[in-house]
Amino acid sequence: MIKTIDLNSDLGESFGQWRMGNDEEILGIVSSANVACGFHAGDPAGILQTLKSAQKNNVAIGAHVSYPDLVGFGRRKMDIASHELTADVIYQIGALQGLATAAGIRVSYVKPHGALYNTIANDKYQALAVIDGILAIDPNLMLVGLAGSNMLKLAQERGLKTIAEAFADRAYTSQGELVSRREAGAVLHDADLVAQRMLQLVTEGGLESIDGKFTPIQADSICVHGDNPAAVAMAKQVKTVLQQAGMTIRAFIHP
Repeated sequence: MIKTIDLNSDLGESFGQWRMGNDEEILGIVSSANVACGFHAGDPAGILQTLKSAQKNNVAIGAHVSYPDLVGFGRRKMDIASHELTADVIYQIGALQGLATAAGIRVSYVKPHGALYNTIANDKYQALAVIDGILAIDPNLMLVGLAGSNMLKLAQERGLKTIAEAFADRAYTSQGELVSRREAGAVLHDADLVAQRMLQLVTEGGLESIDGKFTPIQADSICVHGDNPAAVAMAKQVKTVLQQAGMTIRAFIHP
């Protein structure tokens, strides 16, 4: 049983008049925040406000980099040349670093978003393109990725520190992969169920897959998606249940 775990959420995803999630409330619960960089969601003013709130709550910040896909919210896989994807990653991290400096906080890690996150879990070429982008701008940045994925091994071989992540509000296959959002039951909405699954994760080292099999998952961080309508309730319940079990919620890197 692990004693310390990071709790993170994807934030800064509102765009103009289109509001997504409740960043202010979530930032009072989580220990790390993956902040959109404008490619899948987020406008500069809204991102800056999220960063200021994170600084006030002493929450660690990561760049939530994506495919250039505002219309699809970054959830559509794209066939992008490696040098272009590397440049996209550099561009997004740099933009967030500028806003973070203005907010009095630093970007400590990178977490790919959506289709990019899922693709690089097993696609060597796109994974290396993302890793190259991180190394080019700051090799001290940590990389967050799907627990058990090949991408984490590639990043470690290139000298990056990595964080293995599990998802509180997503169903898993028996191979330890996320169930596609196109399938029924892929996204979980019951806060109590989600909290008990995360308790199983940290105490038993795995979860029950969508087909009922125990699946080993070793994770350093737990994500509750900010765009889930039940995000605040889930984050609160997960934190409460884990703390009651004697665990400390703490960022994997000091903000």
